[in-house]
Amino acid sequence: MRQGPVLSAMGRTAFLAFSQQWRQGAGNGGEPRDYTAVLPPRDPTLVRDYIRLVGGDPAGYSGVLPPHFFPQWGFPLIARTLDTVPYPLSRILNGGCRLEINRPLPAREPLHLVARLQGIDDNGRRAVLHQRLVTGTPSARGAVVASVYGVVPLKKSAEGADKSKERPQVPVHAQEIGYWRLKARAGFDFACVTGDFNPIHWIPLAARASGFKSTILHGFATLARAIEGMNRALWSGDAGRLAVIDVRFTKPLVLPAKVGLYVHDDGVFVGDAPGGPAYLAGTFQTRQGEAQ
Repeated sequence: MRQGPVLSAMGRTAFLAFSQQWRQGAGNGGEPRDYTAVLPPRDPTLVRDYIRLVGGDPAGYSGVLPPHFFPQWGFPLIARTLDTVPYPLSRILNGGCRLEINRPLPAREPLHLVARLQGIDDNGRRAVLHQRLVTGTPSARGAVVASVYGVVPLKKSAEGADKSKERPQVPVHAQEIGYWRLKARAGFDFACVTGDFNPIHWIPLAARASGFKSTILHGFATLARAIEGMNRALWSGDAGRLAVIDVRFTKPLVLPAKVGLYVHDDGVFVGDAPGGPAYLAGTFQTRQGEAQ
């Protein structure tokens, strides 16, 4: 019941995606523009439940918001940036995310948001839509900057098909710092605390209709769990150590699942085992500029 804005944004996006087939075009994207919003502080109970769900300790976020919670407050504004893109919205996949944590985000202040479609990379085979969301408060401007990369498949070529098979792997010598047993309802639980009720994450029939074996975990859920796993294993629960994390969602994480969280130098991975394919692959930096 607390996810009204997110659900409304999803309904609006679904309507735009449906209506595209009746229009001559979906627009050309136009000039980049900023979309702004001011939101009330997040509900403390919702924040607490979210932190616990993704494996964190609410005590580690006393008076501040977890930066990886940004989809809950930012999705409606991020969705607005795609209103005029010339691509089928129903085919957009979550390709990755870069999260820059410039300073703690106060939990008891209004959130000031600025969203923009930063750029489009279209090579004819796929289009990557770079969306940028800046979240701050009156006392912490520009605290968290999230860059989200949506991927729209366009057409396949023989060369493109070969490249698509080159999936990142968990390094053979990576260190396992966490292990997750994800239940079949993990996607539904994450939807309840963020509002992202895309049916491929919690309705098996919808997931299979979209080409998946079963429901898949949200990419942002994998990211949040990875961050909390690093907080706990690398930094003794200090949620303020992470400065930047930049990841790609490289393979659908089909539920239920048993997967590990791995680090190697400044790299972070989620996968079945060292040497195997990765569901998430990326890099991270701490405040001291060190990996650990």
